[in-house]
Amino acid sequence: MFWRMTGLSAASPVDTILDKENFTLEELLDEDEIIQECKALNTRLINFLRDKSQVEQLLRYIVENVPEDSEKKRSFKFPFIACEIFTCEIDIILRTLVEDVELMDLLFSFVKPDHPHSTLLAGYFSKVVICLMLRKTAPLMNYVQEHPDIVVQLVDLIGITSIMEVLMRLIGADETIYSNFADTLQWLESTDVLEMIVDKFSSSDSPEVHANAAEILSAVTRCAPPALAAKICSPSFVGRLFRHALEESRSKSVLVHSLSVCISLLDPKRLASASYQAFKSNLSHGTLVTASPETVDGMLESLGALLKLLDITSSENVLPTTYGCLRPPLGKHRLKIVEFISVLLTIGSEIAEKELISQSAIKHCIDLFFQYPYNNFLHHHVENIIVSCLEVKRNQLIDHVLNDCGLVGKVLAAEKKSSLSVDSNGPTLPSEGKEPPRIGNMGHITRIANKLIQLTNSSSMIQNHLQENSEWSEWQTGVLVRRNEVENVYHWACGRPTSLHDRGRDSDDDDYRDRDYDVAALANNLSQAFRYGIYSNDDIEEAQGSHERDDEDVYFDDESAEVVISSLRLGDDQDRGINDRLAASVPSPSPNSEDTSLNMEETDEMLIGKVTGTESHLESVSPENGPVEKTKELAGVAEQNDASADDEKLLSTEEVNVSQEAEASEQPMDVQDGQTDTQGGDAAEASSTEGAADEPCGSPEPGHALTGASSESCDTDHQSANTSGSNEIAHESGLPHDSKIVEVATSNE
Repeated sequence: MFWRMTGLSAASPVDTILDKENFTLEELLDEDEIIQECKALNTRLINFLRDKSQVEQLLRYIVENVPEDSEKKRSFKFPFIACEIFTCEIDIILRTLVEDVELMDLLFSFVKPDHPHSTLLAGYFSKVVICLMLRKTAPLMNYVQEHPDIVVQLVDLIGITSIMEVLMRLIGADETIYSNFADTLQWLESTDVLEMIVDKFSSSDSPEVHANAAEILSAVTRCAPPALAAKICSPSFVGRLFRHALEESRSKSVLVHSLSVCISLLDPKRLASASYQAFKSNLSHGTLVTASPETVDGMLESLGALLKLLDITSSENVLPTTYGCLRPPLGKHRLKIVEFISVLLTIGSEIAEKELISQSAIKHCIDLFFQYPYNNFLHHHVENIIVSCLEVKRNQLIDHVLNDCGLVGKVLAAEKKSSLSVDSNGPTLPSEGKEPPRIGNMGHITRIANKLIQLTNSSSMIQNHLQENSEWSEWQTGVLVRRNEVENVYHWACGRPTSLHDRGRDSDDDDYRDRDYDVAALANNLSQAFRYGIYSNDDIEEAQGSHERDDEDVYFDDESAEVVISSLRLGDDQDRGINDRLAASVPSPSPNSEDTSLNMEETDEMLIGKVTGTESHLESVSPENGPVEKTKELAGVAEQNDASADDEKLLSTEEVNVSQEAEASEQPMDVQDGQTDTQGGDAAEASSTEGAADEPCGSPEPGHALTGASSESCDTDHQSANTSGSNEIAHESGLPHDSKIVEVATSNE
């Protein structure tokens, strides 16, 4: 195995089998680690599997069905392992396969008409062939070109989705195949593969066959060789497609999927299925099919026959629903026709617009909008139709929607009767004995009304039409304005975004920004990560000793980490508020501030003691004094970051410290109000404090949020130095010179 280390791991079970004198392929396939060993390029294993006899046996596991009473290993495990060995993409094994004609014949024997086609084995066959397409494209294409009956056999099995995927890549509707090996696909342009696929709409009644055929043709419109792209958008091909779709003897599935291909021709960016998301953008390697005027003309020839199918008066089907019943239901084929009309209006063809107006296709779609008030799919497409007509800025189309279709009057009528009518002669009927429910298209009606008002700024025809209708004006001011205020989610007080810059966010951005993070937990994790050097690039010694550092040396404390994470989540306004609060506040002292001050002052006094030649050890204990103690912490951090400057200051005050120590030793020691008198040596503490107070105040790191408190810190430092010097308490002079001197520096708050 690839993680094996000499002397630390046991031998692989695969190697144990290979060590035998006599072993079989079945023994290896039954071992669980064989796939790992193949990916690890086990030399002994690959040399065994590359043999032609072994490759042939692996292929037989994939393409040959077994009796139902066979052992489960033979029926399921061995075919799966054999497929995985091929898809490990070991070059020497794949080369053994593609360079031997007999082995290739055995592989493609699976698609012969007299061969049983198991769905399980079809998936394994598809994976192996697609792997060969990607890794051995030229040899595979040469073999298929020499055996043209393979394409016919694949088309006959188009109802199996795995075979459909092989055929789709074979004809060039795949980004990787076509971009890398375009020259190997040129021979397909002279074949009749597209005609064979479209004829499956007529020769088969299986919905799976229709769906897969439409999927392949739609993929060709998005990515195909130039010759195939020109053929699929030709008027003859479109006419052939509509002839199959409009056959009365055919099922409605043929019409639905044929219109899906036409929609893909009109708008290649629309996906007929979500299974190929890679095709949703314009692909540079293939030809993106665009509908030519000839293609549109071929579609318009069958428009009259399509509109006849929108008639619901002749149908007697009844569909019970929770709110009543539909008599008849709309159906997938009528919905697909409305979608086709919606897409046809988006291409900007004046010929198509005139044909739709003359045959009252738009009026029929708007009528269906109000006749089926609970079909949101229909409402979406009809709204797109209305918006396309109003935004096209052609007066003929706008006049048709406003006057001939009576859009405004139908909107007002729906507002008056906002509940499902009991006496209606339409297809949607309420349940008997129950209160009629509210109609379900009020949201789309509101959006259409708002769109009309919006377009009055750019279209005088729409503006005049609305102004002439007094009922519309009353409804707009009395109902629509108040409804827009109530339905404006940005004014809700239930957690929805309120700032203007949030209105342009998409759903993914909303999900990211509005997620409720546990800021306290994240701040603690971030603080601990920086505290223990998880994200640092320091050497091993610093990483091991990082837990001994003072808290002042940590880049992020809990408060700072919480501020950082909060600023990532909040908007610009919230960020400014956080910065203001930080600028007006001073961070709380670290829990180990006393120990830090103790260590720093001990270091200073030891340096002074060495210079003066004294042997005393000075210990300083400074009680917490509120803001004064905080400023001492900041001064201590500054001294620690600039040690060389501290040494110079300590040496410069050497003589002053010695003289002050001598003077302090002659002063009497008092005990007043429970304060403990101390012995001499407090001059060192005073000088050390004065040295810290004389240093420039500010943050040791640039950009620290203490700008608002820097001046106060400076003043407090000077005050601390003065008070500590003026309130020194003398010690008794009779103690030995080399005894330990304890010093307590007191200051006035």
